[in-house]
Amino acid sequence: MARSLTILGATGSIGRSTAEVVLAHRDEFHVEAVVGGSNVQALADKAKSLGARFAALADEGANAELKDALAGTGIGCGAGRSAVLEAVDRPSDIVLAAISGTAGLEPTHAALKPGRRIALANKESLVCAGTAFMADARRRGVEVVPVDSEHNALDHALTAGHNRNVEKAVITASGGPFRTWPRERIAAAGAREASAHPIWSMGSKINIDSATLMNKGLELIEAHHLFGLEAERLDVLVHPEAIIHGLVQWTDGALTAGLALPDMKVPIANAMRGAERIPMNLPRLDLAAIGRLTFERADELRFPCLALARAALKAGGAAPTILNAANEIAVEAYMAGHIGFYAISEIVEEVCSSFSGTGNAPATVAEALAVDGEARDRARRLVPGKRL
Repeated sequence: MARSLTILGATGSIGRSTAEVVLAHRDEFHVEAVVGGSNVQALADKAKSLGARFAALADEGANAELKDALAGTGIGCGAGRSAVLEAVDRPSDIVLAAISGTAGLEPTHAALKPGRRIALANKESLVCAGTAFMADARRRGVEVVPVDSEHNALDHALTAGHNRNVEKAVITASGGPFRTWPRERIAAAGAREASAHPIWSMGSKINIDSATLMNKGLELIEAHHLFGLEAERLDVLVHPEAIIHGLVQWTDGALTAGLALPDMKVPIANAMRGAERIPMNLPRLDLAAIGRLTFERADELRFPCLALARAALKAGGAAPTILNAANEIAVEAYMAGHIGFYAISEIVEEVCSSFSGTGNAPATVAEALAVDGEARDRARRLVPGKRL
């Protein structure tokens, strides 16, 4: 029996890869709804190719244009917050949650309905409101399955034993474009250089988070909420080939690892599957052809954002929410040319330090957004008004 699917963030990179999985397995899935941001034509094309029953754009001003683009198709549509929440509320077995940024917080949380599976690719749901999100998921009997390749690998590796026997769970990092660069050269790098990720094809903001290694810090926070592991049992290992995505070191000395070629369709298919894996017509991993895998420790002196994220995870409370908000503003300023590379970590550190204590972890999405807004305001005040 085909499973029904709603795709939040259908026009982004994760959404596009999800569409490829669905189109290769039309007998396995039918698409109930697709949600996008502001790109009318991209969402309309996606809705039509997938045979979706409903399409929603977050941009409320795009309603008339979306209706025109879908005229005669029989696909229902709407625009604005209410339309997005209507899409989320429609009956579906699986919700692929891939809206990026804090814009994804409310719809992803609203998707927590009894019996559903949430294939989670929205970091902010866990980084900004992880305590509340996971508590609500457990209370409602929702299965949360990670889509990020690192967490998906850990999700599988952890089935080899009990959490109490986990000595260390490790996520890997390619190292980004500046892995071998000295600090002085990194300091002078512009956003174009920072956006040139050596392995993955992602959006500019995520690419820059990869260059600073903030993305790995955020992924540690996600792993804490997903798997219930303390900061002391989570770590990062730089692995330039991006073949091993996650590892678990057990207390008996054994090591379990999740390996795959760097293709997001693999973890997406894993997150969407039921008891059986979905056959995928993708290149197979040939370790003999690769020949060698290399590893190194993350350098937190050249990449201080990772250390800041570790500190926020250990501090708990609202610290991760503050960290994420300040980072988004600092990265935005860097991309606009208003600050240099290392000013990203300087702004994040100053904003995090400016809060007297971290307070309690946000108990609701509204609380998370309130903390997020205050942290963003403080970060904006630290951005100079002219180009460097």
